[in-house]
Amino acid sequence: MNDNSRAVAAFDTEALLAEILTWVGFETPSERPDLIDLLLDHVEGLFEGLPVKRTRIPARGGRGGQLVLRYDPAQSNAAPLLFMGHIDTVWAVGTLEARPIRREGDKVFGPGIFDMKAGSCLAAMTLLTLAREGIVPPRPVIVFLNGDEEIGSDVSRDTIAELGREAAMIMVPEPSFEEVGTVITARKGWANFRLEATGVSAHAGGSLHEGRSAIREISRHVLVLEDLTRTEAHATFNAGTIGGGTRPNVVPEFAWAEIDMRADTQADAERLTAHVLGLASHDPDVKLVVTGGINRPPFPRSPEVERLYEATKTLAAGLGLPLGETSRGGVSDGNLVACLGKPVLDGLGCSGAGAHALHEHILASTVAPRAALMFAIATDAAYSGQF
Repeated sequence: MNDNSRAVAAFDTEALLAEILTWVGFETPSERPDLIDLLLDHVEGLFEGLPVKRTRIPARGGRGGQLVLRYDPAQSNAAPLLFMGHIDTVWAVGTLEARPIRREGDKVFGPGIFDMKAGSCLAAMTLLTLAREGIVPPRPVIVFLNGDEEIGSDVSRDTIAELGREAAMIMVPEPSFEEVGTVITARKGWANFRLEATGVSAHAGGSLHEGRSAIREISRHVLVLEDLTRTEAHATFNAGTIGGGTRPNVVPEFAWAEIDMRADTQADAERLTAHVLGLASHDPDVKLVVTGGINRPPFPRSPEVERLYEATKTLAAGLGLPLGETSRGGVSDGNLVACLGKPVLDGLGCSGAGAHALHEHILASTVAPRAALMFAIATDAAYSGQF
């Protein structure tokens, strides 16, 4: 460890937690770029007067804006360390009033605290500490805060790719799952599809056989696709939403379903995407239209990821911290940079549970350890020199 290294005890859990809860106090549903801007204003204000370059990327297309914070006091030519998080959440305005922030022992509850305001906040606080104390890191440090991750990162992905290509290594402070001290070294890829069927309406009592049911058509495809979860070893399918028809006594002319697909490998993702997009109607009198495709490619445990994990595990051991690893079916913006062949470590946020659920919480006891690890990642020259 270098001269800048700090033990876990040097990090004030309550002070860090207070800032995390300030972030949680800003409601930032993905569909409200105006509210996302308020939190970005707050974060940007923390760096006022400090030698940190602040770049705001405005909201557009109904998607939240982004903020890039870059700290490079020595004007180094080295490729930067990139911390990449998001601040949008799945929770609608009014959730805080219905479900206020609360603390029960080690558990701190709040909408969006686990996924992923705690981790994003700690990344920003790491950079803030460096800048306030005038610490010169071994390579530039960038913190990227995204405002449209929960809805696919459609607007932000060009920025993500640009920052990812520049970076030497990428840390994603998404929440930590399973045992305390676990990080994520692989994620499935994600594709989504919409199936729309148009049949022929008819009176269900007097003219049933003249109709062609769109619901029947969609239902047959849903059953076949979901059954692929059983027969495909490296992919899963889920019909998450479905609808159609007008009245019980009318043969439904229109129906639709939205399908979620996860795949372990790019080859499986591409093969199965082609299969879904090529679906044909079972009933020749019903028109079937399938749209969609791969949103995020798989994030494999590549040799680059393995090397980064092993180096970080050694660094964490010097702080007395465990660092296990796991893989996840859920995706993150880490998928968008791992596919560039970059060393990526995900799940660096706080431990807890309940992502997208009513019992969402972090464990306060994991705030200081994760802050200490992020600080060490940003300041340890021997560690940084490996990349």
